[in-house]
Amino acid sequence: MTTSDPHPRPSGPHPAPADPHPAPPDTHRASADPHPAPPDTHRASADPHSAPADPHPTPSGPHPTPSDPHPAPADPHPTPADPHPAPAGPPARSLDQRLDAIARQPFRAKFHLSGRDRVTAELRGPATLRWHARDLVARRVAPAAPYKDGKQTPYRGHPVFVAQHATATCCRGCLRKWHGIPEGRQLSRAELAYVVDVICRWIEREVAGG
Repeated sequence: MTTSDPHPRPSGPHPAPADPHPAPPDTHRASADPHPAPPDTHRASADPHSAPADPHPTPSGPHPTPSDPHPAPADPHPTPADPHPAPAGPPARSLDQRLDAIARQPFRAKFHLSGRDRVTAELRGPATLRWHARDLVARRVAPAAPYKDGKQTPYRGHPVFVAQHATATCCRGCLRKWHGIPEGRQLSRAELAYVVDVICRWIEREVAGG
């Protein structure tokens, strides 16, 4: 037979008494940090060495970009244009046919470039000779009444002079007879250009012919 506990644990409506010496609360967990870290001001501040904003930003959208207010200045010394450009002359084939017909005349056929005149033609080149031909014809043949007309062109001393006699462009009488250009008036620009073309073509053929 089981013997009962002489001091049974009380139960029911009377709980165990509270601890008369409870542990103090942890004040360090609840209190804030007395020395908090200062906020990072460098992250929010702008870069002191960054490029300044463009005071004149380029517009976008339906408005086109304005033109440069300071364009590059124009060349103060541009190459001047030729004040007397020569009009397009007859083709070389047409000139050759005219020169061949004139060369059948015995007096014209005896003229050829030789000696110093030939050397001058080879050294000066076509561009320079064309300029000389234009200048000589404009002064000696182009006027309405050239000085000493009929005798104004020497027979030698310049390739252009030789070419003028060989091509019958040496005086106004020869121009009328062989080229149909009337006397008594100044040569037109087209006529002057034609005469220069005839002279230069003859010189070109002489130099190329050896």
